[in-house]
Amino acid sequence: MPNKFIIMDSTDNCATSLEDISQRTELKTEYGTITINQDIPLGHKFALRNIQKGEKIMKYGQIIGIATEEISKGDWIHTHNITSHYLEEVVE
Repeated sequence: MPNKFIIMDSTDNCATSLEDISQRTELKTEYGTITINQDIPLGHKFALRNIQKGEKIMKYGQIIGIATEEISKGDWIHTHNITSHYLEEVVE
């Protein structure tokens, strides 16, 4: 069975879906089993572990955003719960 997701770097706290992943799907990762809490569209991110409000979202080993609320392991990560780190760099 092909992988449903990819983890870009060992420091990442999110993974990227390689296909649509349905809510309640259980995925085996190097971090243990993760149950997906919402439907995850193709190309979107989900949390590999619990992420605290204000914590950096890591993808590709780089900061891509900051959590604007608590994010649970298996949660969909998107504009509703993160703010872009890229925009902050442009403004500074």
